[in-house]
Amino acid sequence: MNFEEYQKKSRLTAKYPDAGKNYIYPTLGLAGESGEVAEKIKKVIRDKGGVITDETKEEIKKELGDVLWYVAQIATELGLSLDEVVEKNIEKLYSRMERGKLGGDGDNR
Repeated sequence: MNFEEYQKKSRLTAKYPDAGKNYIYPTLGLAGESGEVAEKIKKVIRDKGGVITDETKEEIKKELGDVLWYVAQIATELGLSLDEVVEKNIEKLYSRMERGKLGGDGDNR
């Protein structure tokens, strides 16, 4: 499945207040789900000595899927194509790589 297909299929499951004109709800959901990914990793460090088991990978995979779902909904709410989003991101990263600017901080490096 490609990003365009995922975006279209995931949209059929977008059942939240004012879907189609509400970018705030999925943005808050993204923050929550990314926090859940961070929690899983934190607990691996705290409880498992940094060792990620197959079971933990599956749990993280599910949470990353939730993160992707919210990213897709935000993009849709803003009229953006996920294909365009990922393409633009790769262009930005490769430009930074070519200029030796992958490290550091700031959006415009």
